[in-house]
Order: sequence, then C-alpha cells, then structure tokens
Amino acid sequence: MYSGQCLCGEVNVKISGEISEIIHCHCSLCRKNSGTAYATNGFVAASDFAITKGASALSRFSFKPGRQRHFCQHCGSPVYSTNAEGASRVRVRLGIIESDISERPISHNFVSSKANWDELDAALPRYDGVEPGRR
Repeated sequence: MYSGQCLCGEVNVKISGEISEIIHCHCSLCRKNSGTAYATNGFVAASDFAITKGASALSRFSFKPGRQRHFCQHCGSPVYSTNAEGASRVRVRLGIIESDISERPISHNFVSSKANWDELDAALPRYDGVEPGRR
C-alpha cells in the first residue's frame, strides 16, 4: 500500500497495488508539466488507485483528446493522468508518493528530447541537505 499527497496536502491518494512501468520521461510535455528535467511516472491499476481526500481540489487539463492531467488547483502539484484508450490504469507522478516505493524505474524515455543541460549520469557531488555555501 502506498500513500501520498500534493504539496499543500489538500489532495491525498492511496495505491493498494503495485506500481508498474516506472520511467523517467524526458519528453517536452512532461518537462513543461513538471517544470523539471524529467518526470518520473508509474502505472497503477485504476481499481487500485483512490483519491482519499480532496477530490474536489483537483483540476484537469486535456492536452490531447482523451488524455487528461489531474493536478491540485491550490498548489499546482501534478497528481496523475488518465488516457481514455487505457482507462483500466492511471499514470501517477511518483513525486507525490510519501511511502517507500519497492518497484524501481526501468528506463529513461524520450532522451532525444531531454533538456540540453541535463546530464543523465553526471558525477555530481551529493549532499544530504543544501549544497555548502547556499544561503
């Protein structure tokens, strides 16, 4: 069982099954929607996905016929997306999940569209907090 919430806590979700096909998507749509170099998404059976709080706080944006992105109207956090052609499952933005996720990403997708400044395997320093010297 997984649980998560948007940034402001208005929308809460529960996932009672596994998360499959986890990918890091570098396509321009995911980059724009997330405001980051890529979005990490995973599929969940629609029957295993529930909005446990704040369904009325969700807004939708349809960027292609039959496809909708659902996000918190208060903080803007992307929560999940749906596709009419695959209504049996939803695609969840894994950044909202607060539980430890046992499944792992299987690939980086649309790397030909990646941001030109994104180095996929850069040997950058890693810190437990902010980098030294930041104010």
